[in-house]
Amino acid sequence: MKILITLRVNGKEHEVNVDPQTPLLYVLRNNLGLKGPKFGCGLSQCGACMVLFDGKANPSCLIAVERAAEMEITTLEGLGDENGNLHKVQQAFVEEQAAQCGYCLNGLVMASVGLLNEKPNPSDKEIQAGLYRNICRCGVHARVIRAVKKASAL
Repeated sequence: MKILITLRVNGKEHEVNVDPQTPLLYVLRNNLGLKGPKFGCGLSQCGACMVLFDGKANPSCLIAVERAAEMEITTLEGLGDENGNLHKVQQAFVEEQAAQCGYCLNGLVMASVGLLNEKPNPSDKEIQAGLYRNICRCGVHARVIRAVKKASAL
């Protein structure tokens, strides 16, 4: 059964006619055309689908769209400003070359933004703990930590 649900995504309201139990990730990608969050494991264990709910990083693959309707949702596309300037975390990732294949990049950036929203000046251990839900097989972990440290100084 489909119902009309209003979502607030990246500062704009969107109405979608979907089954209320549809995973938010599917709605973001298929209904709203947002490609930042990726489907990885489908079990909230890899971080590829990470978005911000009210400023806190969480996976979007298992949360039902009806639950997400109560929150302000920010995706990778919603970071930065209206002039097209990158968010400080995105800029730091570019400067530190903290990406390789890029599949985990959405999750790492969103988790980093969420971490800095909660802890503006995290230690290395706090950064590692803040990124524990993100799986990256390319080995850019040291560069990611440097990027988060750099963003925290901006």
